[in-house]
Amino acid sequence: MDFSDLEKSALQLNALYEQLETLRYGRVWTTQELALGFVGDVGDLAKLIQAEAGVRTIDDHKAKLGHELSDCLWSILVLANKCGIDLEAEFVKNTREIAAHVAGELEGQTSTG
Repeated sequence: MDFSDLEKSALQLNALYEQLETLRYGRVWTTQELALGFVGDVGDLAKLIQAEAGVRTIDDHKAKLGHELSDCLWSILVLANKCGIDLEAEFVKNTREIAAHVAGELEGQTSTG
């Protein structure tokens, strides 16, 4: 599955959620509400990472960790789409810029150290 397939799958699920939200609440979640849901997922993810590190006890944390990472990715893909961000392009650009910066830092460390 490539990036566009992931994005398409996330948006299809979001369309289903929006149908359910309309039935339950008479409207779809706002971008702000989606972001708040994402923050909750990140909190759950942090607890599962602690369990993975052995500093918190959560039954079946490994399976839950995969699920929560997937939830977070879904949120990011949907939020990017709703905000008009080409996440794939931004990711490529950002990682290239950061890699160049870190490589420069490493080069500076090895030439002075």
